Amino acid sequence: SWNCGVEGPSDDPEIIELRARQKRNLLATLLLSQGVPMLLAGDSRGQTQQGNNNVYCQDNALAWLDWTDDARSRALRDFVAQLLAIRRAHPTFRRRAFFRGAAPAEGESKDVVWLRPDGAEMTQSDWSDMHARCLGMWIPGTGIVDVDAQGERQQDDDFLILLNAHDDVVPFSIPGDPERPWQRLIETTSAVEPEPAVAPGNPYPLQGRSLVLFRRARGDA
Repeated sequence: SWNCGVEGPSDDPEIIELRARQKRNLLATLLLSQGVPMLLAGDSRGQTQQGNNNVYCQDNALAWLDWTDDARSRALRDFVAQLLAIRRAHPTFRRRAFFRGAAPAEGESKDVVWLRPDGAEMTQSDWSDMHARCLGMWIPGTGIVDVDAQGERQQDDDFLILLNAHDDVVPFSIPGDPERPWQRLIETTSAVEPEPAVAPGNPYPLQGRSLVLFRRARGDA
């Protein structure tokens, strides 16, 4: 494991913020993934066991939940609630079939398109690049094969997820029609609400060690 350069508690503001960002990165990765998300008690508040994963047999502060209601725990709780609301509202994140990287039917879009920072679709050699630390996934809302209660194919908005495991900012080329902007829903570098819209065509400054989620509504023109 990696504890942002310092083992144990720290009063360094940069270390504290980076650890908070990593919590948001992990929670966003979990709650935007396919399958059933598994959260432990206290995860939404940043509960820690100080690196000990065997506290089930201990009746002490390591195993107890810390219900301290401070600004930091409230911010993380609100972030988790925002992610859960997005997951609940959009079938893209609750599909019963995993991504195949192919079109569900002839003439349709792929169910997911993996992108390099230059906006091009990733190739096999890109997947084998041991130095690559940044990628994007474009999830068209027309790529869902699940049906609703009426037996109709489900459709959703388009989503774009960008991930950067580098320490430094990576300029990421936002795909799509410049006339159809993306709405930025989540950015893990900050717990505050993101700006409303980002236009395709220009490089987006994807911050180091961050995840960003964009949405483009069906029929946006």
